[in-house]
Amino acid sequence: MTPKKITVEVEGRELTLSNLDKVLYPRHGFTKGEVIDYYIRVAPVLLPHLADRPATRKRFPDGVEGISFFEKNAPSHTPEWVRTVELPTPGSSRGYESLNFVVIDDLPTLVWCANLAALELHVPQWKIGPRGGVRKPDLMVFDLDPGAPATIVEACQVALLLQELLDADGLKSYPKTSGKKGLHLYVPVTESDRTSAYAKEAAQQLERDHGKLVISRMDRRLRKGKVFVDWSQNNPAKTTVAPYSLRAADDPAVSTPVTWDEVAACERPGELHFIADQVLDRVDEHGDLLAALTTERQKIP
Repeated sequence: MTPKKITVEVEGRELTLSNLDKVLYPRHGFTKGEVIDYYIRVAPVLLPHLADRPATRKRFPDGVEGISFFEKNAPSHTPEWVRTVELPTPGSSRGYESLNFVVIDDLPTLVWCANLAALELHVPQWKIGPRGGVRKPDLMVFDLDPGAPATIVEACQVALLLQELLDADGLKSYPKTSGKKGLHLYVPVTESDRTSAYAKEAAQQLERDHGKLVISRMDRRLRKGKVFVDWSQNNPAKTTVAPYSLRAADDPAVSTPVTWDEVAACERPGELHFIADQVLDRVDEHGDLLAALTTERQKIP
């Protein structure tokens, strides 16, 4: 039986890991130790997507069937070597004008977060500047969220329509699963304050052209059987689950980069559902399918 606590060294940092046998995904039997192992093994492709982005962590201390909470502020027990940055949070629901965000730039910080049962890692579409502060977004994202009875199959159909629209403007786009029922479509851009306006206009255009399949308005009553193209995650105050992050589900599902061929071929929801060990196999086979998000920049027309 694994001891309640063990001390390990990760890239020169000493960490105390606890309760590694604790099952965090009861219906699958996936333990906290397996969560930490997954994040260690996926780190080479995950960390570039977290670098310089303040992380909001969704923690599940008693597993995915227990109480969960979003954590933006660095807790009081944060090690001194963990990078934090104070950022303004105007309009915070708790009345805070600023918070100290954790920035997951290295493997020790990632392992520390995983040990706190931070299963989900969410980041904004912008980075922190070299002297702190907020830079303009360098990513544009579309969240394709199907309303039942629509599924990820219909989301894939909308993704292909959106890809065509973006291509017409000279913009390459890159898909990943949300890890739940939808898809996320990313566009790497030169730093711009126009991502939200462009994304909204693109979503509205899709609704005008394909109204039986697409909805761009927030009203949930309109979503039945359609795919909501959520452009609002380009608001600087909002975040999107990071590529390769685990999700809270019945099994250790992952927000997984996919190819356009896989999107085009999807005929059943299960075809684009991946769990941790499958994602590690995919990384071994494909590398990082979203590597272009960290290197490529395109001008919004």
